[in-house]
Amino acid sequence: MATRIYTRTGDEGETGLIGGVRVRKDSPIISLVGELDELNAVLGLARSAPLSPLIEDALSRAQSLLLDMGAEIASPRDSPYFLEAKVEVEPQRLEAAIDEMESQLPPLKQFILPGGCESSSRLHLARSICRRAERSMVSVGVRAELLVYVNRLSDFLFVAARMANSEANVPDVPWSRTS
Repeated sequence: MATRIYTRTGDEGETGLIGGVRVRKDSPIISLVGELDELNAVLGLARSAPLSPLIEDALSRAQSLLLDMGAEIASPRDSPYFLEAKVEVEPQRLEAAIDEMESQLPPLKQFILPGGCESSSRLHLARSICRRAERSMVSVGVRAELLVYVNRLSDFLFVAARMANSEANVPDVPWSRTS
């Protein structure tokens, strides 16, 4: 018999951390894991539109790393089940990609709004979700290396959104004050 997706163990508003500890589904840790999952899903959405190989490769890697990070956050540090995400070299990889993209883009001279082509809009959405997850990481108090990676990922997503517009020959959307 195949394993079923439903267990019914969460029907009362609790879920299990890695190792079996039960917590409420509205706990800050579970909320953070959910935000990382949401970010992962929107990165998948972003990847379903045409992207340059540089952006595609970084997003593919980010999706796997976000699952690793969720596993670390959901596994108690003092447990034999603790799983540490290996993110230490990742900020430098993202910085190299950012530098490469920025070398091909005109310098920003004003604030821009999320938008432009569809790929850019999806990347801007991912950036905003990434920033929300970053704020939750600060609240929960995760390992510093995880925070650095997510901070750099949001920077990457911003520049990738600009790059997607550039590659589609669509200008960034300039912000203009309404009053």
